[in-house]
Amino acid sequence: MSAPPPSRPASTGAPRPQPQPVPAAVQETVRQLVDLSPVLDEVGRRFTAAGFQVHLVGGSVRDALLSVHTGDLDLTTDARPEQVLELLHGWAGSTWNTGIAFGTVGAEVRGARLEITTFRADRYDRESRNPEVAWGSSLVDDLARRDFTVNAMAVSLGPDRTVTDPFGGLGDLMRRRLRTPGPPEDSFADDPLRMLRAVRFVAQLGLQPEDDVVAAMTAMSGELSRITAERVQAELTKTLLQDSPRTALELFVETGLADVVLPELSALRMEIDEHHQHKDVYSHSLTVLDQAIALELADPEHESPDLVLRLAALLHDIGKPATRRHEPRGRVSFHHHEVVGAKLVRKRLQALKYPKDVVEAVSRLTFLHLRFHGYGRGEWTDSAVRRYVTDAGELLPRLHKLVRSDCTTRNRRRAAALAETYDSLEARIAELSAAEDLARVRPDLDGNAIMELLDLPPGPDVGRAWRYLKELRLERGPLERDEAEAALREWWSRQQD
Repeated sequence: MSAPPPSRPASTGAPRPQPQPVPAAVQETVRQLVDLSPVLDEVGRRFTAAGFQVHLVGGSVRDALLSVHTGDLDLTTDARPEQVLELLHGWAGSTWNTGIAFGTVGAEVRGARLEITTFRADRYDRESRNPEVAWGSSLVDDLARRDFTVNAMAVSLGPDRTVTDPFGGLGDLMRRRLRTPGPPEDSFADDPLRMLRAVRFVAQLGLQPEDDVVAAMTAMSGELSRITAERVQAELTKTLLQDSPRTALELFVETGLADVVLPELSALRMEIDEHHQHKDVYSHSLTVLDQAIALELADPEHESPDLVLRLAALLHDIGKPATRRHEPRGRVSFHHHEVVGAKLVRKRLQALKYPKDVVEAVSRLTFLHLRFHGYGRGEWTDSAVRRYVTDAGELLPRLHKLVRSDCTTRNRRRAAALAETYDSLEARIAELSAAEDLARVRPDLDGNAIMELLDLPPGPDVGRAWRYLKELRLERGPLERDEAEAALREWWSRQQD
């Protein structure tokens, strides 16, 4: 027998703010924004001529009010999906019906992507997030099932271009307020993913959730376990890729949502020892993320936003809770937390269904983020510098940013000294790279030369010899061919003893 669903907080019954009439100036502004799109004007005329309503809806209206222009346009209509397909036939460049079971028809018209959904009046079983699809006949009822009031506005594409805002979304948008059209407990019980969408909208739109929304998210965070890892990962990624995700991530942790899908982040809120011998690891990690984003945005030569760098910045210290040890005289240590952290990163990101290349890159950066601290005042040999570059590989630019971001000390003298030391390391890397092409460190002899020199057939001995020569290359730099051959013969002779 399955366990009963977790209890949900009772609705507070607090009165919802009454929507105010949409000011005439706003009505006119939205009309003008809609009229900028010939495609919207044409689709409006086609549906109206056939006797149907059609409205721009949801995020498309929200973004229009914010003067944000996106390529995708969300529409809603009282036409049934098969009628929508008939109206698009011969006009749209292409159509697709992958969402037709849920009432959505997709279309591409001269580069614009349309998602046209029939009015819905769905019911949810509250065990999954899949609704029992039911067609509706009312625009207001359709808007009532939307996640938040700022997404529950519509603009008619008929001649009047009327703005419909039954739940006060416009006022909420102007005040940067996040509310649900009905009680948040009902909205989140229908679809728990909406709680993560709330987190994203804090980062993406700068919205502040109302107290009842936060209370419902906190009480119902466990419901998030109903959502597939792929959908959770998609929302978490969208949040991280915003310019300023810190406040959103704090909400993610404070409401307990992180406990369900990313508990390693919540675990960073360790109790600080009474002597304050270690930093607040949670706050430190958020600051590292802030600083990594700043470095990323300031670097025109590399990708932005950079998901790998941001995940590494946020998670680089997740091995600390498992490795914390209390030492004599009140000190605290986290020995080998980079090793433990790399394993935890790999396990968690795999569970969240991140692509393999992302998982491996973030895990590798986590493993390497402490390596620089052995550099001291520049005591590394050229061999150590080569290994630093080779071990990082194509992740080196990200590793530079991560290591620099990991300095969050408020001691300006210490921060300046660390930055100067890392400048020195980067300068040495540049010098060696110019002389040796560190980006492609390979043995001085290839596999064919090894087999010929040692009279070996293809097999594991050739691989061992190749690895020996690579280590020699890292240790001593480029060798002349006769030097490499002499060293290989000497090594092979020792292997025969």
